[in-house]
Amino acid sequence: MIKTTKIYDQNSIKIRRRKAQGKTFYWVNLLSYFLIALLCILASPVLAKVPSAMNSSYHQANATIANTISASPLEQGKVLYDAGRFAEAVQILQQAAQEYKQKGDNLKLAITLSNLSLAYQQLGAWTEAKQAITESLNLLRTGDQNQNLQVLAKSLDIQGRLQLAMGQTQEALETWKQTAEIYKQAKNDSGVVRSQINLAQAWRTQGFYPRAVKILTEVYQKLQSQPDSIEKAVGLRSLGDALLAVGDGQNSLDALKQSWEIAQRLQSNTEIGASLFSLGNHARAQYEQKQAIAKYRQTTQVSRQESDPKYWLSEAINYYQQTTQVSPSPLIKVQSQLNLLSLFIEEQKFTEAEASIPLIESQVKQLPNSRAAIYAQINFAQSLVKLQSRESQLPSRKSLWEFSTQDLGRSLATTVEQSRSLGDKRAEAYALLSLGSLYQKNQQWSDAESLTQQALILAQTNNAPDIAYQSEWQLGRLKRSQKDIKGAIVAYDAAVETLKSLRSDLVADKNQDVQFNFRDSVEPVYRESVELLLQSPEEKLDETILDKARQRIEALQLAELDNFFREACLQGQSVTLDKVVDQDNPTAAILYPIILPEQLQVIVKIPNKPLRHYSQNISQAYVDKRVAELRKTLVNPAATNAFKTQSQEVYQWLLKPIESELAASKVDTLVFVLDGKLRNLPMASLYDGKQYLVEKYAIALSVGLQLQKPKPFVQEKLRALTAGLTKPPVGFSDYAPLPAIKDEINLIASAGVSTTSLLDQQFTRKALETEVNTAPFNVVHLATHGEFSSSAENTFILAADGPINVKRFDSLLRSRDENRAEPVELLVLSACQTAAGDNRAALGLAGAAVRAGARSTLASLWQIDDEATALFVGDFYRELNRGKMTKAAAVRHAQLKLLQHPNYRAPSFWSAYVLIGNWL
Repeated sequence: MIKTTKIYDQNSIKIRRRKAQGKTFYWVNLLSYFLIALLCILASPVLAKVPSAMNSSYHQANATIANTISASPLEQGKVLYDAGRFAEAVQILQQAAQEYKQKGDNLKLAITLSNLSLAYQQLGAWTEAKQAITESLNLLRTGDQNQNLQVLAKSLDIQGRLQLAMGQTQEALETWKQTAEIYKQAKNDSGVVRSQINLAQAWRTQGFYPRAVKILTEVYQKLQSQPDSIEKAVGLRSLGDALLAVGDGQNSLDALKQSWEIAQRLQSNTEIGASLFSLGNHARAQYEQKQAIAKYRQTTQVSRQESDPKYWLSEAINYYQQTTQVSPSPLIKVQSQLNLLSLFIEEQKFTEAEASIPLIESQVKQLPNSRAAIYAQINFAQSLVKLQSRESQLPSRKSLWEFSTQDLGRSLATTVEQSRSLGDKRAEAYALLSLGSLYQKNQQWSDAESLTQQALILAQTNNAPDIAYQSEWQLGRLKRSQKDIKGAIVAYDAAVETLKSLRSDLVADKNQDVQFNFRDSVEPVYRESVELLLQSPEEKLDETILDKARQRIEALQLAELDNFFREACLQGQSVTLDKVVDQDNPTAAILYPIILPEQLQVIVKIPNKPLRHYSQNISQAYVDKRVAELRKTLVNPAATNAFKTQSQEVYQWLLKPIESELAASKVDTLVFVLDGKLRNLPMASLYDGKQYLVEKYAIALSVGLQLQKPKPFVQEKLRALTAGLTKPPVGFSDYAPLPAIKDEINLIASAGVSTTSLLDQQFTRKALETEVNTAPFNVVHLATHGEFSSSAENTFILAADGPINVKRFDSLLRSRDENRAEPVELLVLSACQTAAGDNRAALGLAGAAVRAGARSTLASLWQIDDEATALFVGDFYRELNRGKMTKAAAVRHAQLKLLQHPNYRAPSFWSAYVLIGNWL
């Protein structure tokens, strides 16, 4: 074990305390460059998953303004910039600007000022960056614009980056549109491609996912017609990274492989290494995704090689090893080895991890000082800390003998000094944060807090909210460790607010590590914050605190959905559920179960009454275990009695304490905002010892405190667009035929609903798209196999010509909304299922509901007997078409009908369907 000894005295490592200057502020940091936005992970230094921007060939292509002339100072500035020595680059470029000003050489002065703006942007000096690029553009516009066309385009490109970095997304869009037009005029295809990739990024940060995908598709097609060149290899690699960012894994892989093949034909080891590195990152992302899915599948059989996590793990290791062998860049070599090391640690391949340490240590020490080198040192130190925490599992631990806690402290202290010598405030902030984390692990609270405060001040004053929120979170943990609960709450509040400002950044990121690490890097901030709020003595838990706690859980749910889709989901107008309950539906109550590490808390809203809460002293591990067991029992029709006994425990947790109050308030509908594994359990099936919950209440689910455009389902004629598939398409033999789907669709029509139907071979992706945009309907009913998993890429419904991904389906329905004012009142997903046991699979279901734009979604948590489904669906539509009850009541009526059927009394038949969204 590592002894808890003092790491290093702060005076001996020359870390000075600095006073805070200026006011604390939180604002969106869209990152300094488009490429950084594509390539950096949430805490980019932590795992070194991707090369830094100064290593990227794409970045180098944009820095080639300097190559148009041979002036020594300008070339020196470019070299320093490419090396990540931004402060030194600023000094050299300032000198060059003075020289050209004195000589009256406006073209070279404009070029120098553009590069100077780039360097200022990296240092977070936004005012100076804006001044430099504005002066550059003024010079270019007053000169011969035809002669300076290419330079003008590149300078505008730099201005667009600055605007995006400062949160001026619309301005960046206009600038890049102008840049693309200039490149077209100059017949510069590479420039057009870069501008379009930038435009796609800007659209995506505003939430316009379909536009971003459309642009990237056009870019892909353009690149195909270009001859082999370094620019084409770089463009395809950038495109592959961008496509991965929007969840298009297959096209991303195609683009990256093409980039690699072109680099091989050109015999460019630099580009070969860079493409191999991107391929390694892609394979690792796929591995982590497939591993998460495979972990929860009911069968271990993998039908396709690409679905096997082991295949992608092998690919990632192979690509990283090839990168190390081929790349001439020492930095790329180190980053590739660091990726391998972190991968080995995650996979508990400790023999391989230990074997790689000496080589990494040697190569890290040889890197010239730069931001990337500093990040590499921090990554290495953090990997060693992880290994030390698993000391008992290591085969020999020989490789760790040289790395005591004091050694790691010295190493991180060195990165602080190196970042200061570079004048790199962002790198300094991260180095201070990392050193503070080490002090925290060593329980040196005072030193840890001082270092964390320094990191926070630097992050806040240098437009680095991703580091700021981590500093605030670390500060909250430090305060909590020292029993300063009030101070901890303040720090956690600040971290949550900063995360809100980062909402676009969290989902606009290329690397899947954000998705994979969401539960480690973001979710704990919210949960720990709620835990602190609800730790107050019972008498002090007033409505203000309860409201704050549930709003924080709502913020977490929104962040989860954003992370799932990799774009901000819920935007626009909404109304709080409390308002709906108090004014529009005073017979409904809302329950918010919150799963904390050692408690299950429940906050309840009863119509026209203040919030109240109750709790159970049970651990998250116990809740997860019991709910997983209950779900397994529930889907077995032969285990009804066992389920009744087991589910009473969950009923006691969630509803027993509020039973009498619900009855006294004449509540007839319960709306659940579920948390964690509870999402995979239908609340209708809970048993109180005498009755199922559905026998007493209509039940609905919501994804948060806010409901989009609430409106009762008034008496209007139901018009349904129905699509069904009785036999799965070729290649999907894992899914059973669904012969009763014809009866299901016929029963909808017989219930008095006007239908437009696509059945079997008529139900193709194209046909559905055509009908969505032409047929009049207010209900969409899809009776086909589908799967909701913890990955948007693997959440789909089946059509006759293959799967329709949830994002494709989402954009399809949203395209209709752009042309018609009439919303989709109801989306029904029949015969679909969530991945059993997957804690996040319900996100796919909730996400489909939210993103489809439908006011309500009715879907199944697992596939049930298709004859029972047909009966359920027929009764549901008959009651709904009468217009005398809410959607939730119509679902309850149909469930009770099945419950009374001699063949379908088991809850596995009638409880699978859940209503999400507007229950009115």
